[in-house]
Amino acid sequence: MKNYYDLTGKVAVITGASSGLGADAALSYAEAGADVAILARRQDKLNAVKEEIEKTGRKVLAVVCDITDEESVKAAMQSVMDTFGHIDILLNNAGVAIRGGVDSMSVEEWDRAFDTNVKGIFLASKYVVNHMKEQGYGKIVNIASVNAIVADKEDMFIRHSYNSSKAAVVGLTRGMAASYARYGITVNAIGPALFESEMTSSTLFKSEAFLNKYNAVNPAGRPGNKGELNGTVLYLSSDASSYVQGQFIVVDGGGALV
Repeated sequence: MKNYYDLTGKVAVITGASSGLGADAALSYAEAGADVAILARRQDKLNAVKEEIEKTGRKVLAVVCDITDEESVKAAMQSVMDTFGHIDILLNNAGVAIRGGVDSMSVEEWDRAFDTNVKGIFLASKYVVNHMKEQGYGKIVNIASVNAIVADKEDMFIRHSYNSSKAAVVGLTRGMAASYARYGITVNAIGPALFESEMTSSTLFKSEAFLNKYNAVNPAGRPGNKGELNGTVLYLSSDASSYVQGQFIVVDGGGALV
């Protein structure tokens, strides 16, 4: 029986791969047989992730990249092509959450959120899609957020730029999916809820009041655990999802249901 999740011979590029969900996903790709290129801004963090991935026996390339800078992204993707010769999977994971509403945020904060969360996906995809079109195959997975469709009224957790930029990711995903399906490229998005990561451990996970409220409302009664996003990532990155196109899959323990 064919293993539809087998990524042997594939090359996966992961942005925002120096920690958290991106690092977890990179390791899961390698464990499924793919060679991986990990992109992020911090060389020391990338090196640590690279060492873990190398233990799987797969090839790994660590590239310092600012996902908001076109020349940086262009150079990074060229480095991947020079090293591996092809790109089969792109996981657009890099993201940032900035607290504040439209009544209090600065223009600079608003722009930073959209530059990272939306422009970053545009740039990474720009320098991968044409190659995928030429080879007639590609899997693009965009990490959005459950906060694209769910918001919080509590003042300390208002993040209007995050809500709107992640909703834009869902819209971009659907547009790309419709345009590129004819070339053998699938484009889908994932909406994680609360997972502990470098971004959330110093904010949301430090608030006992917030965690109590989250756990009381969420049907699963808890945040997501390390590794629980990987199954969905692998599904959308593998041939198991060959006829899945333009979807937004929420991974939230059922939180969006209530």
